[in-house]
Amino acid sequence: MAISGIGQSYYQNSVETKKNTKNVNGTEKFALEKADGTKELSEAEEMEIFKKEFYEDLSKITIHKTLNNVAINISEAGFKAMKDDPQYREKILSLLKRDLGSSLARNCSAVFTVGATIKEYRGDSWPVGYDSEFYARSQNSFYKKTSGKKDSQKELLEEYLEKRAQVKKQQQEMLNEKIAKQEQERSRLLQSWNNERLLSKASNAYEANAMTETVTDTASLLG
Repeated sequence: MAISGIGQSYYQNSVETKKNTKNVNGTEKFALEKADGTKELSEAEEMEIFKKEFYEDLSKITIHKTLNNVAINISEAGFKAMKDDPQYREKILSLLKRDLGSSLARNCSAVFTVGATIKEYRGDSWPVGYDSEFYARSQNSFYKKTSGKKDSQKELLEEYLEKRAQVKKQQQEMLNEKIAKQEQERSRLLQSWNNERLLSKASNAYEANAMTETVTDTASLLG
């Protein structure tokens, strides 16, 4: 199966850390290496490490062969609840192991949702070939595994969307070309109109000058 999802970024690109075990009330403290020594991690850094470790635990779960595609959506409230309560974390892992390892009557795609309480935990599944809802709801999943085989309906949908995008692109290019031609024609007409105005002004000036010369000549002859 192909692995994807937000959680993979925690698995592959998590910050480099080391664990220092100190005999302080028997607890462990994480420390981030710095050039000038070590310091305690921020809440955001601790949560990033928690998500990375939880992703690793999810990766170890065996998924039943009848589940072709699987996605796990976990809210930030769900992560916080599991981080603050290790028992809740283990309960969620136990539920996921149970459901991911269960045999279904037919091949399907499933989305599991994890929230801040057990009541918010749920699973939804769709038969392969009728699982467009799975692809919609699993786009930003924390954890996702797919068979790598696209069903025919999804392939047809992707082909249709691609062709529609090509048609829209061609239409836009034709529209841009039409607009460019209209702009060129407008500029040509404007230039022609300006030329006609200049020509008309020149003609009027010439005629006015000619009439003035004629009147002057006539007056000279009469005088």
